Amino acid sequence: MLRSLLSVVVLAFCAAFVLLIGGGSELEHVALLGAVLGGVIGLVPHDPPLGKLGGFALGFVTTWAFFGIRAALLPDTTMGRAVAAFLVILIAGAGVAISNGKVPFWSVLVGVAAMAGAYETSFTDSPPQFMTTSPLAATSVLLAAGFGFLGAVVFTTFAKGPDAPRDPAPDPDPVADPDLLERVMSGESK
Repeated sequence: MLRSLLSVVVLAFCAAFVLLIGGGSELEHVALLGAVLGGVIGLVPHDPPLGKLGGFALGFVTTWAFFGIRAALLPDTTMGRAVAAFLVILIAGAGVAISNGKVPFWSVLVGVAAMAGAYETSFTDSPPQFMTTSPLAATSVLLAAGFGFLGAVVFTTFAKGPDAPRDPAPDPDPVADPDLLERVMSGESK
């Protein structure tokens, strides 16, 4: 319970710090969103650890690119937004499938949420301003997410006790273990 409470305090400080350094700027509007989403990426265990950062980046960049595609090619209607949302999730999901388990889908969705949450309102107000408004939203939410991520990683690195659960082991690679499928089908555990 103390570990959970301490992680809450660390993330709260990260969000407050981002708000203080970003007072009066776009950063102020995405501080909580970014810090919390960065905290999620930092706190959830995944092996390999870089996979969750890669997933966040994949979702973030895919969403940002589709804001550009919406501005250039798709009408600013419900149908245009629906097509873009469908393609963002489909393309990001394909990236996860290609990674063969190294990139978790949840981290991709966190990246999508970061960019969409930080920029959708500004985009809706003026789609033709994509080239000037999107970099500000993207860098602002990335900075806030970076603080949340660093806070979570520093906390989990230094707060691990001797009884702390270890990160889950990765799934066995069926290529490295050709008999895995046969053992699973026969009901053997190992």
